[in-house]
Amino acid sequence: MEVVVVESPAKAKTINKYLGSGYKVLASFGHVRDLPAKDGSVKPDEDFAMSWQVDTASNKRLNEIAAAVKSADGLILATDPDREGEAISWHVLEVLNKKKAIKDKPVKRVVFNAITKAAVLDAIANPREIDGPLVDAYLARRALDYLVGFTLSPVLWRKLPGARSAGRVQSVALRLVCDRETEIEQFKPEEYWSILANLKTAADAPFVARLTGFDGEKLTKMGVRDGETANTIKAMLEASAFSVTSVEAKPVRRNPPPPFTTSTLQQAASAKLGFAPARTMQIAQKLYEGVDLGSETAGLITYMRTDGVQMAPEAIDGARAAIGSRFGGEFVPDKPRHYSSKAKNAQEAHEAVRPTDFDRAPDDIRSTLTDEQFKLYDLIWKRGIASQMESARLERTTVEITAAGDGKQAQLRATGSVVQFEGFFAAYTEHKDDSKRADDDNGDDDKRLPAMRQGEACARDSIEATQHFTEPPPRYSEASLIKKMEEIGIGRPSTYSATVSTLKDRDYVRLEKRALVPEPKGRLVTAFLQDFFERYVEFDFTASLEEKLDLISDGKLAWKDVLRDFWREFSAHVDETRELRITDVLDALNERLEPLVFPAREDGSDPRICPKCGTGKLSLKLGKFGSFVGCSNYPECSFTRQLGQEGNGDADAFADGPKVLGKDPFTEEDITLRTGRFGPYVQRGEGKEAKRSSLPKGWKPEEIDHEKALALLALPRDVGAHPETGKMISAGIGRYGPFVLHDGTYANLESVEDVFTIGLNHAVTVIAEKAAKGGGRGRSAPAALNELGEHPEVGGPITVHDGRYGPYVKHGKINATIPKGTDPMSVDLAKAVELIAARAEKAGKKVAGPSGAKKKTAAKKKPAPKKKPAGKAKTAASAAADE
Repeated sequence: MEVVVVESPAKAKTINKYLGSGYKVLASFGHVRDLPAKDGSVKPDEDFAMSWQVDTASNKRLNEIAAAVKSADGLILATDPDREGEAISWHVLEVLNKKKAIKDKPVKRVVFNAITKAAVLDAIANPREIDGPLVDAYLARRALDYLVGFTLSPVLWRKLPGARSAGRVQSVALRLVCDRETEIEQFKPEEYWSILANLKTAADAPFVARLTGFDGEKLTKMGVRDGETANTIKAMLEASAFSVTSVEAKPVRRNPPPPFTTSTLQQAASAKLGFAPARTMQIAQKLYEGVDLGSETAGLITYMRTDGVQMAPEAIDGARAAIGSRFGGEFVPDKPRHYSSKAKNAQEAHEAVRPTDFDRAPDDIRSTLTDEQFKLYDLIWKRGIASQMESARLERTTVEITAAGDGKQAQLRATGSVVQFEGFFAAYTEHKDDSKRADDDNGDDDKRLPAMRQGEACARDSIEATQHFTEPPPRYSEASLIKKMEEIGIGRPSTYSATVSTLKDRDYVRLEKRALVPEPKGRLVTAFLQDFFERYVEFDFTASLEEKLDLISDGKLAWKDVLRDFWREFSAHVDETRELRITDVLDALNERLEPLVFPAREDGSDPRICPKCGTGKLSLKLGKFGSFVGCSNYPECSFTRQLGQEGNGDADAFADGPKVLGKDPFTEEDITLRTGRFGPYVQRGEGKEAKRSSLPKGWKPEEIDHEKALALLALPRDVGAHPETGKMISAGIGRYGPFVLHDGTYANLESVEDVFTIGLNHAVTVIAEKAAKGGGRGRSAPAALNELGEHPEVGGPITVHDGRYGPYVKHGKINATIPKGTDPMSVDLAKAVELIAARAEKAGKKVAGPSGAKKKTAAKKKPAPKKKPAGKAKTAASAAADE
């Protein structure tokens, strides 16, 4: 028996069916090792030595794999056919060798681009060794990403409080979003007019012609720039006679697009299906790994992380056969079509994304797929089929028309087209790029013109002169950002979606009506990097690094040479930047982010003058929790404004200090509207004990009245007793938004307004739905920044978190604050154990084992365990280092 290792259990299940009882297929569940998220995991001073760590879950699975290999005849590594897949195989083999599970047993590496029985059996029959250069390229990429992130991020934490992190590709992608926002802010609309003539032929058939020339001058789309000129031309046309100058009909061939790559699949799925790139990849993963079709389990598409556009010869033959049987012989071109990628740095290591079997039409298997799976498979199948179909043939007609009157002439043009043979249109039509504008000149191309001949007179129905203004470039959508990243050569198919998700998770951008909008925090980070680390957010520099990584994977560059060249300059630059004064940083950011920090005021006054005191200068300020705009006359002037607020921010509402909204009906204390360092809030009474409540996101100070203020200050609000438990359900607004709370379980509400209006029945339903999804008691701890390993004495994981009151380490129910000024990512296991012990002693607690339960008295009767021989015990930290 041979052991086969793949990434996912779904993939393992499908492949085991193909291979039979002579094989045991086990899943690694993705990567089994990674660099610990702490300083020192990559050591430039030790020739870039890398310390790998196996987490608890992966260690358990590796032990299972090792046990199976020890009793097997050999090992087959069958992870994905790309750089990441090669790396997973390398990691598994490294660990198994350290566990002495391999010994002299044969190890084979196999790859398949599709999970079908034929593809898998063919791969098993043609094994190879692990691709060393491909692993080297992975190591170089991982080391580069680590060195940039863990060297640059601490600089951000010190110079820009509130900033989360910086990454090699992530920062460049963020720059694209921020640069586009700057373009939009600086854009100045230009006026232009379009003039259309609604005409009729001699046969009384209507059509529309667009003005292209006037009084001997050719006019472009924006040739008419003001209303006076437009009305002059309109008046002339209304007094003119129209005649056809020429009619030209040209045959046009439109060729089909190539089959999907990762990027084009994400773009099309976004435009046609409304799927976010991350969701597209999740669904595609299921289609690739295998779907139960009733009679068999099969992978429906080829590997979905690719920049290749070609298909295997047998796939082309299958597509051409399917075209002939489903659409007819006239839709099959004389020769197969072959494509090459136009994307910068395209590797084209394997096939495009295509169906594994073109005879498996979407409608034939619809009942076995979920709705989302069907839609995505249908899209992939149609695009793959279309790529091998005959071109569409159209006839495009252009009619030139002359208008004469009042001693002047004007030229107009009418265009239209008609499909004479639909070709690939029968299977697939391309989506409209979201960067295209609705007022493009080609808007009439799809209309069919009536029959006309040269010299024919045309009757005028009406003349339209319409004012337009140029529009700024559109914000990036997730799909169009990925397209741009591909065009300039940053990132790779396996990283596009993850990069965009990271920007959203870091709160650097937000998704608004499917557009990526940079948050003030994201713009600050980008501006800082552009001013002080310009080279490392340049598109060409990042793309050139990708090219070097490709050369490493081709065996043409040594990976450590690339790291040495990069690190020499990068580390020196970081050392210089550490000495920056905060005032230097703020001056640079004020200048670069002027439209954001100092938005124009409606009255035209200087946006840098404090609107409250009238003498102070506004500037960016850096606080513990992030950035804001404040007055230079602080503390005499307390004016502050959240970054990104328009106009005078809260100055008008608070020009004369707190605004009294009314009295509390029970305590007779004043209810006031105020502004503080972190934005506007309402307050009841005075002094340290006064009740305060921040305005929820989206609530404007000028819209707050006495009633709304009382409602905010009354939170949390009792909704009613739960009909089953009798315990009170309350509603409130917390750090993570609006919620309802029952017996320690929180459930999110859709909007702030729900907090004030939700009734008992609805609240019970929301809580039940949360429970059905596995929601437990209380709020979960923030996601771990770092997993340090098991407690060396009592067991149980120790993790690093970023909490409301700063970073801390966590073990069981004990949270120990990390000392102020200490980089949380620099805390190692030994330091964490020390902090936890100190915290437990201060609180009068004992450090408990993994379960957190106290030992029972009866346990004392058990004999003490024997001591291990000296020198044999290892801490979790040293064990991890050995990996």
